[in-house]
Amino acid sequence: MDSAETQTYKTRSTRRQDYVRGLRHGIPIALGYLSVSFSFGIAAVSQGLDWWTAVLISMTNLTSAGQVAGLGIIVAGGTFVEMALAQLVINLRYALMSLSLSQKLAEKYSTFHRAITAFAMTDEIFAVASGQPGEVRPAYMYGLATLPFIGWSMGTLLGGLAGTLLPELLCAVLGLAIYGMFIAIIIPPARASVGVCAVVVLAAAMSCALRYIPLFSGISSGFSIIICAVLASAAGALIFPRREQSEEAEK
Repeated sequence: MDSAETQTYKTRSTRRQDYVRGLRHGIPIALGYLSVSFSFGIAAVSQGLDWWTAVLISMTNLTSAGQVAGLGIIVAGGTFVEMALAQLVINLRYALMSLSLSQKLAEKYSTFHRAITAFAMTDEIFAVASGQPGEVRPAYMYGLATLPFIGWSMGTLLGGLAGTLLPELLCAVLGLAIYGMFIAIIIPPARASVGVCAVVVLAAAMSCALRYIPLFSGISSGFSIIICAVLASAAGALIFPRREQSEEAEK
């Protein structure tokens, strides 16, 4: 075996090891996504979507918050503009995560690989990838994203099919589980930070006002999500600005 063949063998071996390591790291993420997306599948079917439509949404839009918000806009008959703006506001953090993770990517990480990595970016995948020592290569990211993608899609499929078979009352109860997930996500940071708690309370108050005050009855659910998210976040940033690490260290 000449030097070129030896190098090729080593490269393939490294890629294979990176991919398998990513698969292992993605197992717990996939298990969590399976249960959450199951609830989304049930919720989607219970609100009138076909099971295959719910699966297609999960396969092309990997965001629980975005999917739930999008589902509400679809059910309410919202416009494409509402959908686009809501997804932009809700999922803007993934662009920031991708920019942050780009500092750890290998030098030969091509634009094609970057595009696929950005598509598969979620909070959990970002957290695991960011915690890896040294640079991150495409094979590892593909391995890390494979099982979560399958788990998210499969959970939606199972939930959607269950929604067509289970009694309507039981589907309605199971569909509430996804909202319980959001509560579980919100409570810990809200307890740890006054600013986060204030933003959550403000967003909830604004949502109730837009929903129940007759003056705002003309505002659709899609734009309500956008208004609450933008205004509550802006108010939180102004009232509770985040201190730089140097300032916190001085205190």
